Amino acid sequence: MLEWFLAPIDLTRPHDVSFLTAWHGRFMVLAWGVMVPVAILWARFFKIAKGQKWPEELDNKVWWRSHYILQSLAALVMLFAIWLIWAPAGDSDIAWLHRFIGWTLTAFCATQIIAGATRGSKGGPTDPRGSMFGDHFDMTPRRLMFEYLHKTLGYISLALSWFTIYLGMWIANGPRWMFISISIWFLLLAVAFIICQKRGMAMDTYQAIWGTDPNLPGNRRRPIGPGYRRH
Repeated sequence: MLEWFLAPIDLTRPHDVSFLTAWHGRFMVLAWGVMVPVAILWARFFKIAKGQKWPEELDNKVWWRSHYILQSLAALVMLFAIWLIWAPAGDSDIAWLHRFIGWTLTAFCATQIIAGATRGSKGGPTDPRGSMFGDHFDMTPRRLMFEYLHKTLGYISLALSWFTIYLGMWIANGPRWMFISISIWFLLLAVAFIICQKRGMAMDTYQAIWGTDPNLPGNRRRPIGPGYRRH
């Protein structure tokens, strides 16, 4: 049984990859298979912390800091993994597809960074500058564009990254235990997503930060993104 788990997924090919290629795969799995999905789950479902007396206590920044730190670290790990295997490896159609999607994800990551840096001001009663006016508080067209782009591109990137991870493992002809372990991890993430969604933990960002007053600019709009709840 142990030999079956240790054997490569395709018995007609050897599992023979270079040191740099192996670490490229490990770092990419760490970035896109662990850090990015955990950061997304945290931002979607934990805007209101356990024990927080919402809506009396507003704008708990733990979720935002966690999301920001994990995504930033994931971007750095991804760049390091790209540097490890800068030269193209393999000329098969699958290898070409892996590279193409990989560079597409890199472009998406750069787009997210630029969008985040240009998303505008915050505003509102919790703004440290003391100004009520801000792109986020007023939900200006600039902020709306960022919200739609950030969330849409984020989920597309997540789906593409998981597909690319499997492509990479197939190209490297990784052992079966690797396929099984990563598949179980992805399944656990999906189950966690479903459970949190069913429990109504996907709170609208605007209300999590500024409360339920129906006169607030953002509360007069529908939540951005599917599945988000609002009081």
